Amino acid sequence: MSEAPVDLVRIGELSNRVGVSPELLRAWERRYGLLQPLRSQGGFRLYSPHDEARVRRMQKELARGLSAAEAAVAAISSVVEKTSRTDAPSSAIERLRGELADALDLFDDAAAQSCLDRLFGTFSVEAVLRDVILPYLHDLGARWAAGDVNVGQEHFASHLIRGRLLGLARGWDQGGGPRAVLACPPGELHDLGLMSFGLALFRQGWRITFLGSDTPINTIEGAARTLPADMIVISATQPGYFMSSAEALTELTRTAPLGFAGAGASARVASAIGGHYLGDDPVEAARRISHGGWAEAE
Repeated sequence: MSEAPVDLVRIGELSNRVGVSPELLRAWERRYGLLQPLRSQGGFRLYSPHDEARVRRMQKELARGLSAAEAAVAAISSVVEKTSRTDAPSSAIERLRGELADALDLFDDAAAQSCLDRLFGTFSVEAVLRDVILPYLHDLGARWAAGDVNVGQEHFASHLIRGRLLGLARGWDQGGGPRAVLACPPGELHDLGLMSFGLALFRQGWRITFLGSDTPINTIEGAARTLPADMIVISATQPGYFMSSAEALTELTRTAPLGFAGAGASARVASAIGGHYLGDDPVEAARRISHGGWAEAE
């Protein structure tokens, strides 16, 4: 990006604002995923007001006597709870969503990155995922099916978005929270929606092990047993991807609680196999799971 949005700061300025050394801030970012910086074109980490809010909440929790790991989970959950409910769609976010779609259709990397910089600099990660990234991916899939975008446009957009999400995912397997294994079943090649859910869950204090697309069920089971996992989430765009592995997925429920996500998931699929349906809002599902429940009424 050519210049940072005015509310993004480098770590030195963040350190001055919160009274925590840059070294300790980096340690909290690395160990607990407390901070979610963006990257400038020159490679510098840039921190948002949401990062500052999490640091201030962590300081309060440490002063109450919590361990650093416990304080980080409380800080992440508190700030996510606040921002995910208040960052509703607005004319600004709708305008930027349209600009992003236009830039991606035109293979304009710089414009798309600039648009994402403004989105993440203005709104919470949860709001951008829920109100921009996920609706865009759904629309991209529909336009692909209708023949309105070509292979190059679909691949370009997917790879650019994947790169931004992976930047936010740095360190998502660290910390002291519960562990979730996320994967797509055999044959399912689309995993960006699942990655978005993983980010939302990570920001609720969970540790994420992401196996990605087209993963054999026995591989998922092996990872879940090795870690071990507190939860497994499987995502697919079509019910058939779940049902073709139904017997193996039923066995998988013996390893850890199993959640079903994606456009192919439903309460009916979850009931037939023996798991839990996460619903159609990944951000809300992550919040509910972090509070001890699943996305659907049970």
